[in-house]
Amino acid sequence: MNPIIKEITANQVKKDIPPFKVGDGVRVHTKVREGDKERIQVFSGIVIARKGSGIHETFTVRRISYGEGVERVFPVNSPNIEAIEIDLVSEPMKARLYYLRKRTGKAAVAVNVKTRRAEEPAAAPASS
Repeated sequence: MNPIIKEITANQVKKDIPPFKVGDGVRVHTKVREGDKERIQVFSGIVIARKGSGIHETFTVRRISYGEGVERVFPVNSPNIEAIEIDLVSEPMKARLYYLRKRTGKAAVAVNVKTRRAEEPAAAPASS
């Protein structure tokens, strides 16, 4: 990237983005404006691609909704992105997971899961 452009856009690059990679399950909280009201909408799925650098960096999230594959491209540094949560961490074997587009059912979301983020710790079995 041109050093002049990099210097100009340096203050617009977000610093609080969690480190996520291709294959991770994420929940992206975006601001949606409807008329004069604003609300937060969550889009959750698997990151299948991450492109660009600096202010131009984007990532693609794919999910299955009512049997149809839905993909959405988000700019990483967009002011409309409120937060990015990481649901599951995986070990991807490729830089782009475009092969998931051809799959259906459970196979469409199958990636090598490394760890799954749990909201609450698993309860220990009660001993009697």
